[in-house]
Amino acid sequence: MKILYTDLHKRHATDQVLFEGHPYSVEEIPARAEVLLDAIREAHIGTILTPTDHGLDPILRVHTIDYVTFLSTVYEAYTTLYPQETAVFPGTFATRYTGRRPKAMLGLLGYYAFGWGSPILEGTWEAAYWSAQCSLNAADEVLKGEQTAYALTRPPGHHASIDLYGGFCYLNNAAIATRHLQHVHKDTKVAILDIDFHHGNGTQMIFYADPSVLYCSLHADPNYDYPYYWGFSDERGMEAGEGLNCNWPLPRDTSDAEYLCALDEALIRIHAFDPHYLVVSLGMDILEGDPVGGFMLSLEGLQEIAKQVAGLGLPTVLVQEGGYLLDRLDDSGVAFLQAFT
Repeated sequence: MKILYTDLHKRHATDQVLFEGHPYSVEEIPARAEVLLDAIREAHIGTILTPTDHGLDPILRVHTIDYVTFLSTVYEAYTTLYPQETAVFPGTFATRYTGRRPKAMLGLLGYYAFGWGSPILEGTWEAAYWSAQCSLNAADEVLKGEQTAYALTRPPGHHASIDLYGGFCYLNNAAIATRHLQHVHKDTKVAILDIDFHHGNGTQMIFYADPSVLYCSLHADPNYDYPYYWGFSDERGMEAGEGLNCNWPLPRDTSDAEYLCALDEALIRIHAFDPHYLVVSLGMDILEGDPVGGFMLSLEGLQEIAKQVAGLGLPTVLVQEGGYLLDRLDDSGVAFLQAFT
């Protein structure tokens, strides 16, 4: 297995954030990637590679140029106005009753963000950019014939849409990898399986009308868990993509057996779609005890998920999403990757 990683993710130094002079506590911190990397090295799971730079073009196949320009410039613009600040947070939001794109930088913050808790720091754009490059390079490895490649991406991506950020996500790494897999051969079909605890609302929005991409997500019931407004079972896609968006909202305290039952339905759906490639949004926050999760899955359950998904026999790009239980993240990462291979 080829594993793509860069320590440039540390530029998104969320463990050092201040808000109005006070420490801001957030679960998505650099240690997440470091714990996984150290465990992978110790277990000798695969070859760790540093990504090469594909530039902006593959990112712009998913995200709008206005949004990318905003992400790459807003920190400098904000701290020029407020030099005492170390992190950028939106103060207003474009609600369902609004929608005009303003010109002022402070207005753009709330136009492009759907939530408050994803700070933009001095190094956030660089970290997100290279996170996307990790996913692109992992897709390259699969295009070259590798059966599986793992993008150890941070920040994560599946909540980011075409021109929205939130949920710790700025660029949608899984979507960028998907479009890269499709770039050479335009008739390529890709299935995305999202097994993060939270629904990948950004990924759903990006491909909602696309007949070439099947999106299947197993996640916490959005009636009660983040992101709340997306991820219901009747969201089935639209226009040419109708029927190709499949959600399995699950209750809190979902067990191994209950999760695997829903997974079986998703895998049947993927098999019927007959894709050329599989992209997995891999969230370790489904493990019991995760501070941002709520399922009751065991390490053995995580291993069985990996075996079942690998059993599809598809060339697969694994893209890291959530996972916040640091003292068990090493075990869960190794358990999944070893079982998958």
